[in-house]
Amino acid sequence: MGDILHSMPAVTALREAHPEWMIGWAIEPRWRGLFRASRAEPWTAEMPLVDRLHLVPAKAWARSPFKSETLRDIRRVRRELRALEYDVAVDFQGAVRSAMVARWARTGRVVGEERPREFAAKWLFNEKVATHGVHVIEQSLEVAGAIGGEKLAMTMPLLPRDPVAEANAAELKQPFVLLSPGAGWGAKRWPADRYGAVARRMAEAGFGVVINSGPAEEYLAREIVESSGGAARIISPELPDLIAATRRASLAIAGDTGPLHLACALGKPVVGIYGPTDPARNGPFHCANRVLRHPGSVRDHARRSEPEAGLLTITPEAVSDAALALLKEEQ
Repeated sequence: MGDILHSMPAVTALREAHPEWMIGWAIEPRWRGLFRASRAEPWTAEMPLVDRLHLVPAKAWARSPFKSETLRDIRRVRRELRALEYDVAVDFQGAVRSAMVARWARTGRVVGEERPREFAAKWLFNEKVATHGVHVIEQSLEVAGAIGGEKLAMTMPLLPRDPVAEANAAELKQPFVLLSPGAGWGAKRWPADRYGAVARRMAEAGFGVVINSGPAEEYLAREIVESSGGAARIISPELPDLIAATRRASLAIAGDTGPLHLACALGKPVVGIYGPTDPARNGPFHCANRVLRHPGSVRDHARRSEPEAGLLTITPEAVSDAALALLKEEQ
């Protein structure tokens, strides 16, 4: 989710600079809600950014690489990409897997970063872009600009609106702060009881507190409610519902995780709680924010299960103070 959101400003800039271009995006099926509110097809107000989605369940393929269903699905994606005769394929993720999908389109140009996240991916590009920006959003803008030899400006992403989700989100008691305690791996996950202390403090300041409970994160949400003394309520939203709820939040608090980047993409103030990932590269961008990170934390993407040591030095008081100061500034 974060990778997609970090690429969206670049693609939004392309859409606005070249509205006549046909743009497709290959994504994992679970993230289709970032592009369309319903089953809109082709590009409409409900799917404002791209004309076509190509659903690529690469994680499912990796779990069962030799099954006949996997091989059939790979052939389906390859046929689908080639049938549309794309002129350019761009890999924003910088991974071997995503670069390989770009190659499947059989375009004359496969564009990617000169120094991608996975070094081997660069050998699948026939156009390598030397990027100079520090943040991944800046790097994606440079890669996208190389398509037409132009400099693209930072542009807020175009995200869909689902009427039903928007109506449901309108029922959330205002004003409220949105907490997203999950993370891609344990080293990035600030303890749930500390989120509970923050929830209690925000409630004392007159804010409702809503916990975004993603798949398999229900236990975190329950612990937050318990440690907050019941000051927070839980939602378990589908992606269109999360977008709608985030639009109505006064502020979001989370670690380096998709919902934090979603809030920032929607222009919401955010408090980021960072440990082993570098906020200069992956932090909030182009939104009002406060980032808390211990100076001793070292960039490390090892999938450890326990919170990183520096992350544990960040106190609920520091997070609450940052949130309240930011809310005061935004009034």
